[in-house]
Amino acid sequence: MKSALTDLQFQLAWNRLLAIVEEQAQVLMRTAFSTVVREAGDLSAGVFDTKGQMLAQAVTGTPGHVNAMARAVGNFLVVHPLGKLKEGDVLLTNDPWLATGHLNDFTVVTPVFQRNRPVALFASTSHIADVGGRGFGPDANEVFEEGLRVPITHLFKKGDLNQTLMELVKANVRDPVIAEGDLYSLTTCNQSGSTQLLETMEEFGLDSLSDLGSSILQLSKSAMEQEISKLPNSTYRHSMTVDGYDEPVEIQCALTINAKDILIDFSGSSGISDFGINVPLPYTEAYASFGVRCLVGNEIPNNAGSLETIRVTAPEHCILNAKPPCAVSARHALGQMLPDVVIACLGEALNGEVPAEGASCIWNPVFMSVNTPNVNAPSEQFVINPIFNGGTGARINRDGLSTTAFPSGVRTTPTEVNEVTAPLIFWEREFLQDSGGEGEYQGGAGQRIQIEHAHGAPFAISKMFDRVNHPARGKDGGQPGSRGRVYLRGGEQFRGKGKEKIPGGEILVLETPGGGGSGSPTQRNPEMVSRDVKNGLISKTEASRIYGYTSQD
Repeated sequence: MKSALTDLQFQLAWNRLLAIVEEQAQVLMRTAFSTVVREAGDLSAGVFDTKGQMLAQAVTGTPGHVNAMARAVGNFLVVHPLGKLKEGDVLLTNDPWLATGHLNDFTVVTPVFQRNRPVALFASTSHIADVGGRGFGPDANEVFEEGLRVPITHLFKKGDLNQTLMELVKANVRDPVIAEGDLYSLTTCNQSGSTQLLETMEEFGLDSLSDLGSSILQLSKSAMEQEISKLPNSTYRHSMTVDGYDEPVEIQCALTINAKDILIDFSGSSGISDFGINVPLPYTEAYASFGVRCLVGNEIPNNAGSLETIRVTAPEHCILNAKPPCAVSARHALGQMLPDVVIACLGEALNGEVPAEGASCIWNPVFMSVNTPNVNAPSEQFVINPIFNGGTGARINRDGLSTTAFPSGVRTTPTEVNEVTAPLIFWEREFLQDSGGEGEYQGGAGQRIQIEHAHGAPFAISKMFDRVNHPARGKDGGQPGSRGRVYLRGGEQFRGKGKEKIPGGEILVLETPGGGGSGSPTQRNPEMVSRDVKNGLISKTEASRIYGYTSQD
């Protein structure tokens, strides 16, 4: 309550909130059973006021989780009003349209009570490796095929576990130990945040977060409005064509800058797909608004106040506003393309001072065992969801970043962890030469990964990859990045999406896409070309063809 706190105390209280939610996220990472959470940081964590408005978010996490979760807590309070919740209650859901866009993400919400009065809520989200059904992938035709869908309900009630729900979840997944462990992990991180928040309120003499929270949200909103007011008011348009599942998908975006807010409209984009690449509107909102926050007021806290200045719309039956029962498991393959589209729109208002397109969509295959009754090789049940990344687009007056996840921000899972958690050998992981788009500033490089079953048995891969047919485009004369590829070392090529069985003894090769370049290659500094040749990022042949490089060796 700013009226009761000095300016210094107000700043200290705000800093304490940031520290609390960051530790909440770290607790989630350190206790998670799923490697994609523990190693890659595929999660979100935040604190909310009693109206369900996000006050602060952890830096650790992904925009798709954070910004979708920011709206999700309000959905929880519609079903379970705060006045009817009790101390020890913990709620959860994985409903794609009420939380973060697909069944693999579980969001857990915990109310905080001070002397029997609710004063706040903590929420967290993590990606659970398996939720049953077909498994994580794009092949389903309806959400019913994709796994177990849990409505907003109690995980704990007055501290008592909903044993029936837990047994139901465990009975429907391929690895029940991981699923159960992750649900406890989500509960634990919220409890950690709750304990620290109550200690902070006691230290600052607060019996409510109402005034403090209102001040935080109002300051954030006003600061964003001030930043938006500096931009030229107009409507800016951009489009992008991506691979889709069985046919290309068109993204059409119109971004309108008004005096105090920004409207993003995806009218004209492709209609819904028969496959699991559809995007629920909360996930569309999450990544579209993140595109704005990358360039406008990026030092302003990301919370309900600052997000209120950005409105995102898409027509019903559009692939970016898919309704139930559309299949949505691989919604990230399209949703993670949206920041590049929004950034390109804003580029017109910012005199072109924006990055080029990057790989954008993470390459997160699901590797799993297959039944091999007629194969004389050890059979071991497993399912893992490692993360591999392509290159980002060239930045403003800088090269792009190699094998870096933008916009998701998730990290690559270490090879050692992948090999410990599955009977797979990762024979190679290295930068992919000649994959970054050429230009005055070059796009970031992709990578090549070679994988084989350790015992020569077959295994399955579920693919949700993009930029296989439509590479990241360069800007201002820069060249496109390389296309992604999926193939067997023996020669067979695979498409970017869908489930495949890898025969025993075969080596699977993944080549992630490169980022687009920026500016004419003729303007590139020769010393940078020589450096890239020396480091193996570009071959002498390609350097000679594109940049006129002459070897000094």
